[in-house]
Amino acid sequence: MGRVVRVLVVLLPALLPGLTAPAAAEPAPPPWTGSWETAPSGTAAALPGAAVRNVVHLSVGGSAVRVRLSNRLGTAPLHLGAVTVALRAAGPAAVPGTLRTATFHRAPEATVPPGADTLTDPVPLPVPAGADLLVTVYTPDDSGPATHHRTALQTSYLARAGAGRAADEDGGAYAATTSRWYYVTGVDVRGTAAGSVVAFGDSLTDGNGSSPDTNRRWPDRLAQRLSRHRLGVLNAGLAGNRLLRDGTGPSALTRLEADALDRAGARVLVVFEGINDIKGLPPAGDPAAFADAYRTLVARAHARGIRVVGVTLTPYRGYPAWTAAGEAVRQRVNALIRTGGLFDAVADADAAVRDPADPRRILPAYDPGDHLHFDDDGMAVVADTVDQALTRRPVRAAPPGHRR
Repeated sequence: MGRVVRVLVVLLPALLPGLTAPAAAEPAPPPWTGSWETAPSGTAAALPGAAVRNVVHLSVGGSAVRVRLSNRLGTAPLHLGAVTVALRAAGPAAVPGTLRTATFHRAPEATVPPGADTLTDPVPLPVPAGADLLVTVYTPDDSGPATHHRTALQTSYLARAGAGRAADEDGGAYAATTSRWYYVTGVDVRGTAAGSVVAFGDSLTDGNGSSPDTNRRWPDRLAQRLSRHRLGVLNAGLAGNRLLRDGTGPSALTRLEADALDRAGARVLVVFEGINDIKGLPPAGDPAAFADAYRTLVARAHARGIRVVGVTLTPYRGYPAWTAAGEAVRQRVNALIRTGGLFDAVADADAAVRDPADPRRILPAYDPGDHLHFDDDGMAVVADTVDQALTRRPVRAAPPGHRR
C-alpha cells in the first residue's frame, strides 16, 4: 500500500464533516451535546430529607435537556425522590412556567447503585445559550456519602424540609446555601449544537482564583468565544488533580473516560494538567513520564475520534511549593508540549501569562495573590490562548478509520 499522506486542516472546520447527518427517509432526531459538566471531587455528608437546588451555567442551548446524576463516589444506593429542572430567575427562584419534573424510564424516582451514574429521561424545556439552570435534587433518605464537587465557585441552595419543595418555583423554602454541587455532574441539550470541547485539568481549570458567582473560569470564557461555532464547553477541572498519580480524585489517566471521552458530543479535549505532579509530594521529576502520560491520553482520545489540544504548564514561582528543581522540570515538560509532536495543537498559556521580567512568575496583573492560579483577567487570557489554538492553528487530520 502507498504511504498515507497526512493533510493539514484547521481544527474546528475539520470537525464539521463528521457532524453531517447521513441521508435518510426521515430526519434523524437532533443529537445530544454536553452543555455543562463538573467532575466528582469527593463526598460530603448526606442530606436526608433535604432538597438541593444546584445552580449550573449552560454553554450551548437547545430544545430539551437531560441531567446526569452521580453516585460514583457513594458507598450505598442513592435514592432520588424527585429531580426538577428550571430556568433560573434569580437566587433559588425559577422563571415562572419553566419548572419541569425529570423522570427515569418514565418513573418519578430512581435508585442509583454505588459507583454509578444515571441520566434522566429527556425533559422538553427550551434553554438559551448561557442560561442558568436550576437542578433540584430531593433525597428523602440517608443514602450515605453524597458525591459532590467541592470547588463550585457558585452559590446553590438548600431546603432542609425538602419533601415537595423540588417543585417550588418561588424558592422561598431554600433558605440555606452551599458552595458545592451535590449529585449533579452534567447537563446535555438536544438541538443544533455542533459538539463540545472538554476542558480537562486541575484547579487552574476548575476556576480557583476567579470571582465566585460570575462564571469567569477560563472554560466559561472559552464558551463565550466558541458560541459563534455552536460548540459547548465542558469543565472537567478538578482542584488538586494530578496527571501521573491519584491526588484529589483519581488521576487524569484514570478518570479520562468518565469525565471527558464519554461525555455527549465531545469533539475536542483540551489537556491542561501536570503542575500538581511537579509541586506535589513526592514531586515528579521525569519529563519522559509526562510525555508518556500525554501520549496515552491522546491515543485514547484519538480512538474515539476526539482531537487533543495540549496546554503548556504555567509559572508558579512565589507559591510555597515552588523549587528550582521543579521549575527545571516544568520547562522541560513545556518544551515537550511545544515541540514534541504530542498533541494535535498547542495552546501556550505559559507564554501568555508569564511575567516578562521574571518568566518563572505569573504576571502580577493575572495573579490573585497565591502565585499559582489566575484572577479573572488571567482566566480571560488563557481562554483566548485556547481559542486561538482551536481556531487558527493547523493540525494533522485524524488517522484513517477513526470515528468523528
